[in-house]
Amino acid sequence: MRVAGISVALTNGWHNMTKTLVIGLGNPILGDDGVGWKVAEAVKDRIDTESSFRLPVRPSNSKTVHYLSRVEVECLSLGGLSLMEHLLGYERAIIVDSMETGGSPAGSVQIFPLASLPDPTSGHSASAHDTSLMTALKTAEVIGADIPKQVDVVAIEAKNVYDFSEELSPPVAAAIPEAVQAVLDLLQGAPHDLS
Repeated sequence: MRVAGISVALTNGWHNMTKTLVIGLGNPILGDDGVGWKVAEAVKDRIDTESSFRLPVRPSNSKTVHYLSRVEVECLSLGGLSLMEHLLGYERAIIVDSMETGGSPAGSVQIFPLASLPDPTSGHSASAHDTSLMTALKTAEVIGADIPKQVDVVAIEAKNVYDFSEELSPPVAAAIPEAVQAVLDLLQGAPHDLS
């Protein structure tokens, strides 16, 4: 196997490693809208220290074992086509974001497939400047782009997404450990109610 141009020997038989991208979405200076970043940063800390998320590899001409992560984590403030471009080449994606439905208490964590969300641009003309992620992914699929087969969302119900603040409201801040665990469970294949 070649990884980053180096011939390597897999040390534990992970011949079909699934590459996953975890994206924390939001704006870290708009109060609760920054929760996606906080969760993503905590997930990154966990996967960097837990061996179950790393692939041991050994260059063919070396006895030294190196570790490659099968999970990458990014914090972004994007949507639509720009967000879709970040998903290209991954087999799976998990998006963590705030959500303001008013239907659940602030700090509630929900997990669901992206496809279950209503497409806000469905039935409307949309330009490339305001297309939804779902429309962007459908377009990418039509042109044969390498998009994730599975996109899940971990959403935290928020209430203060337009306040200029780097602080989260107390109920949203308290939800971070639950949201982190939800992402880790998805990464490890634990069952969730993906409505």
